[in-house]
Amino acid sequence: MRPAVLVVATARPTFAVEVARERAEQARALLQELGADVTGPPGLVMSEDDLQAARAVIDADGGVESYDLVVHVCASFSDASPALALYAGLPSPVVLWAMREPGPVGDRLWLNSLCGANLFGHAIIREGGRVRLVYGDPGDAGVEESLGAALRGEPSLVATLEPARGERAAEDTVRAALRSLDGRSVGLVSDAPTGFTPSEFDPDLLSELFGITTRRWELPDLFDRVDAVDPTERDAELREAREQRPGLDGLDDAEVSRHAEVTVALREWEADAELAALAVRCWPEIPTERGVCPCSSLSRIADGGTPTACERDVYGSVTMLLMQALGSGPTYLVDTVDLEAEANTIRVWHCGSAASVLAADPGQATQSTHCNRGIGVAGNFPLRTGRVVLARLTENVTPHGVDGLRLLITAGESVPAPNRFQGNTAEVRVDRDAAALVESLVLEGFPHHTVIAWNDVRPALRTAADILGIPVVEY
Repeated sequence: MRPAVLVVATARPTFAVEVARERAEQARALLQELGADVTGPPGLVMSEDDLQAARAVIDADGGVESYDLVVHVCASFSDASPALALYAGLPSPVVLWAMREPGPVGDRLWLNSLCGANLFGHAIIREGGRVRLVYGDPGDAGVEESLGAALRGEPSLVATLEPARGERAAEDTVRAALRSLDGRSVGLVSDAPTGFTPSEFDPDLLSELFGITTRRWELPDLFDRVDAVDPTERDAELREAREQRPGLDGLDDAEVSRHAEVTVALREWEADAELAALAVRCWPEIPTERGVCPCSSLSRIADGGTPTACERDVYGSVTMLLMQALGSGPTYLVDTVDLEAEANTIRVWHCGSAASVLAADPGQATQSTHCNRGIGVAGNFPLRTGRVVLARLTENVTPHGVDGLRLLITAGESVPAPNRFQGNTAEVRVDRDAAALVESLVLEGFPHHTVIAWNDVRPALRTAADILGIPVVEY
């Protein structure tokens, strides 16, 4: 009998929808060629109405558990709302199919599909489910083999992340660094974006482990502060930014002016509330309601030494604070968006909030419009080369639920390369197997955000985790 396979394809309108639709159609066709009886909602799930229609189709077929296999096609990035709505409680693994990036060098991310699969994996595993990953386009070598194994019910070959090992730092030094975090505050703006499960956090856990608290602003608080910015302060910020950052003179003057107001407002809040880091809900309301993207504002504050995290990622900002206290220097919150298995490289990226000191050439930390929104202001430059560490604090998900935090660590070399995607990109040749690392990130339920640093603080991170009783997984 032909296996009954549910195929759901998701996308987001801010990405290359026609390419996403083509990839989804090719995915369905390939599964049929491989002998599957493909059912499920036609087209792309991109809205709440689409999601409800998809649920109706699935329920009419007997529910998600009635299928032999569930294949979720990440035709482009989307948040994890469909995963939470459609697959909660499913005992069998969901196949997450991520596509390669098709756009030319220097263009925006057309799909950001791999990051979407990473986000889906985190959400599903956090809720007690399981996933497996297929990476590549329908015509790629290896994709048919991976899908065939899933159709036959063969187990996924997972590269197991290793327990912490290797050199440790002097315990007294690390304890002093941890004490420096006690009593510090992270300023967070509003809620996590919908469907961004890695941006949820436990304030009691942060207080217990690090002595870190949070100070919250609602979006109206931010908007009121922006509206109240003194024009003299705004103009001073504009002059300094134009002197230090190429590209601003070529952007819309009103957007650049609003960007300066956002910078001043956030900087004043940072100073008034004595904040050690910021975690900001950077979209959709700021660009849609205020006509500006806050990426370059977060970059300006990061250049002043205060870590900034987009998408209101509090655990991400705490990871940045921890690494900074341990001697990392400036860091950046990134997505893993691309894999070149033959070169053993991954590309890490975000849409333009990197500190200019992290640019491959800080004198050319060019500013531009946002890759998806098409409005200012966001950085558009490649990141620094050299040895790098990638790390992330996140929930320690166990079969019995969440048990504190765990820490992911990996390392590699950021190699010279053009800015592959509009925003800030680093091409990292990892120390181990890049393909296995990407698979492990998804299958082990790690967040789509990691923190990249250019100083090797792995010994100090291992020691800090030992002191705090946090399990470490290292690759």
